[in-house]
Amino acid sequence: MEFTDRVSRVEPSATLAISQLASELEAEGADVIDLSVGEPDFPTPENVVSAGKESMDAGDTGYTSSNGISDLREAIATKLRGDGLEYGPENVIVTPGAKQALYETFQTLVQDGDEVVLLDPAWVSYEAMAKLAGGTLSRVDLSAHEFRLEPALDELAETVTDDTELLVVNSPSNPSGAVYSDDALDGVRDLAVEHDITVISDEIYERITYGEEPTPLATLEGMGERTVTVNGFSKAYSMTGWRLGYLAAPEALIDEAGKLHSHSVSCATNFVQHAGCEALENTEDAVEEMVEAFESRRDLLVDLLADHGIDVRAPEGAFYMMVPVSETPSASDASGGEPRADDQSWCEGAIQDAHAATVPGSAFGTPGYARFSYANSEERIREAVDRLAEEGYL
Repeated sequence: MEFTDRVSRVEPSATLAISQLASELEAEGADVIDLSVGEPDFPTPENVVSAGKESMDAGDTGYTSSNGISDLREAIATKLRGDGLEYGPENVIVTPGAKQALYETFQTLVQDGDEVVLLDPAWVSYEAMAKLAGGTLSRVDLSAHEFRLEPALDELAETVTDDTELLVVNSPSNPSGAVYSDDALDGVRDLAVEHDITVISDEIYERITYGEEPTPLATLEGMGERTVTVNGFSKAYSMTGWRLGYLAAPEALIDEAGKLHSHSVSCATNFVQHAGCEALENTEDAVEEMVEAFESRRDLLVDLLADHGIDVRAPEGAFYMMVPVSETPSASDASGGEPRADDQSWCEGAIQDAHAATVPGSAFGTPGYARFSYANSEERIREAVDRLAEEGYL
């Protein structure tokens, strides 16, 4: 059996080793505190669950039109128009999760050899999707600027060229939690227009912010015709397992991406789409309650790390922060060998010794850090930091 070149371009995720270690330890009875998780620890709002059940009971269990039911596409378009984007339902494809929306966009826009620019730290699947499409990667490191984009605009200007096909912007960011300023986005706009670059604006965390509201990139002058806005229901409405997302873009791209969509996943799940309508229209209180809890946890984690001499800029959004590990006292491994020097080893050691799971920054293109998720209770966050400190990792 021979495998394709496109599959060989993609390496296994660096997070797999952590997940495997966590599973093995839990099977042995260990109490593992998960600070690696990428989903809210809140239940899906009851009214959304009820809407899904009612839709199933009503018989909404067959195929829908490929791009999505009209009610949901109209609700999404209404939401986007409220954000200042001039989109109608004809500009929307509803997908089984935002990841599928991203995948379809990469496959539609990137050909062999096309340059894709990422802002590091960048979500791990961007790299994989670019490689699967045959693209080549250029990366701009934001870690020296506390993960802010504005101070790195000169570096971005040196990286993009007329040969750049695609730039990916994720604000609020996974994994840093950064929300890019309007000045930073203006800089992106100027470069995109100058070099005729298409931009993916991944806005999956746009509802989870702490005072710094993100500006939708497609609202900026000259960006409507060159931006693909990707969003979904997993994070804001705690609907990760429902698999519901969407992309919004000019009709020409919708027509082309729609071909791939119809020949691959056919459509998003029927009754899930009906639940999505409910989520968009009647969940404001549940979202606000969740965001308030995340903000409290964020502040707690920042303070706990500061108590151990680790200063971390408080993220403006999402529920992650990048914690420097290479500059902290490194613990020796359990066998008494050499001190751990890299972030992958640090994370593996942290879960083995402290039973606290985090994700190595190298998985996101930024070695020397670990991504801490605060999608866990304050009690468990406090306990995880205590364990890490006791074992010499902080």
